[in-house]
Amino acid sequence: MNNISLLQSISGLLIGIALIVILTARFRIHAFFALLLAGLLAGLIFQLPLTDILSTIKTGFGQIIGSLGLLIILGTTLGLILEHTGSTTVLAAFVLRQTGTGRSPLALNIIGYLVGMPIFCDSGYIVLSGLNKALAWRSGVSMVIMASSLATGLYAVHCMMPPHPGITAATGVIQADMGKVMLYGLLIALPASFCGYAWSLYAGRRLPVIRPEAMETDAAPEALPSVWMAVLPIAVPILLIALRSFFALEQQTSSLPVQLLNIAGTPEVAITIGIGLALPGMQKGQGEGFRKILLEGAEKAAGILVIIGGGGAFGAILAKSGIGAHIANNPAITGTGILLPFIVTAVLKTAQGSSTVAIITAASIIHPLLPALGLDTPNGTLLCVLAMGAGSMMISHTNDAYFWVISRFSGLEVKDMLRVYTMATLVMGIVAMCGVFLLSRLML
Repeated sequence: MNNISLLQSISGLLIGIALIVILTARFRIHAFFALLLAGLLAGLIFQLPLTDILSTIKTGFGQIIGSLGLLIILGTTLGLILEHTGSTTVLAAFVLRQTGTGRSPLALNIIGYLVGMPIFCDSGYIVLSGLNKALAWRSGVSMVIMASSLATGLYAVHCMMPPHPGITAATGVIQADMGKVMLYGLLIALPASFCGYAWSLYAGRRLPVIRPEAMETDAAPEALPSVWMAVLPIAVPILLIALRSFFALEQQTSSLPVQLLNIAGTPEVAITIGIGLALPGMQKGQGEGFRKILLEGAEKAAGILVIIGGGGAFGAILAKSGIGAHIANNPAITGTGILLPFIVTAVLKTAQGSSTVAIITAASIIHPLLPALGLDTPNGTLLCVLAMGAGSMMISHTNDAYFWVISRFSGLEVKDMLRVYTMATLVMGIVAMCGVFLLSRLML
């Protein structure tokens, strides 16, 4: 890899983001082509050979499609079935009866926090996107507020709590206590999630109200499913994924029930089971409608996937900059103690998009520096991992696949996402790090 200077790394990052915003917001260029051009420009700024730029773009595109492709296609199809059978309408009415219109964003944030404990934020958002859309439609609350409130709840625990892969891997590398990371990570994620919701509410109210498209329900009012039947296709996949995560973490066993659960709890399989549970809501004689839903699901997912793939390509180019290593090798920064794991992870996350990649990479950079940082004790390693978890929240923007999942499944513009959701992740990361810092005053 080329020796890329810190100035080149930062310039490529900032210029690439600026180009995406200008092309999508000002010139209405499709996000995929904006991301592709931004990746190409960043690669040229890094002085990478053109062949390396092209191969990195293809690799980044392929990896993200490979990891999220089936999930998004199946999740989109499940959402459409729930919408057409009236299940999302039933669930929205139930939640509004319990919380009231004014509290519906907070209700979604809490749902996101709870659902996000065992499953990826991407999976959780896709599964809950139909409910989110229905709640926004029924309550009249702007879609950008509802989407960001749900997304931040899911995101907080994804970054801070095992068994999510990034912080789990970092816990292993840093050799921290897994149980304590889970407990303290969950506690620190709580105020971070709430502050993400509070920012979403504040910033979203300053924008024009964004209404989702009208809900398309084929079911007659008298044929709408019960609340129980409506929630089952959502709850069962979440439960299966949660149980799979728990048993994979706590009980490494080869017994048949655990093997079956390991298969059924795979997100793609779990959502397929959810589709099967949603099908009884289709009324008799709706075979043609079902075929139409499958076609619509595939076509809608394709549009989402090309944008997410573009984000993966842009992130792969930015990962070539080595910006995290530049920060870690700066003597002025290595004296910052508990702040260094946070700074390195935040820079890596902002630069290449993936919270998982950022925290795993940061762990490998920080691990040999633990004695110099005074963090080579049980409490020190715990705080180090938590600080990296806080850093992995900052900052979710156009090179993050989750950013595009939220945007495409909610029908939101890039500029509105940046003002509300992206800024919310900045607030969340700072709040989480403040929590870690306060904890360090008690432990160190």
